[in-house]
Amino acid sequence: MDVRPLHTQQDYEWALAEVARYFDHQPAPGTDDGDRFEVLSTLIKDYEDRHVEIPQADPIEVLRFAIESMGKSQSELADLLGSRSRASEVLNKNRRLTLDMMRTISAAWGIPIEVLTPHYELARDSA
Repeated sequence: MDVRPLHTQQDYEWALAEVARYFDHQPAPGTDDGDRFEVLSTLIKDYEDRHVEIPQADPIEVLRFAIESMGKSQSELADLLGSRSRASEVLNKNRRLTLDMMRTISAAWGIPIEVLTPHYELARDSA
């Protein structure tokens, strides 16, 4: 097997290219190609965990995206939060999401709570 540790960006790009060859026809587990695919995938994940920083999304942008992509509405968010004005204040960054709000939204819409918890600036803080 011609697999090697990934120490550099060039090693990483090589591994990505190798794994990409398997995307259309993923090899069966337990075969030589299947083992190679699994080892390369593990090496890539490890390299990304150590070297690739994934920025946290703004929780309010996550809510806006959820409303748009899940076919939800601001009225449905208002129902979850208890009032239209509260939903509007949250979406306009005039009010922070509370832990209870995060839990309610997460349970109702299936959004992982950890994407709703990062700190974000309120509108008045950025003015």
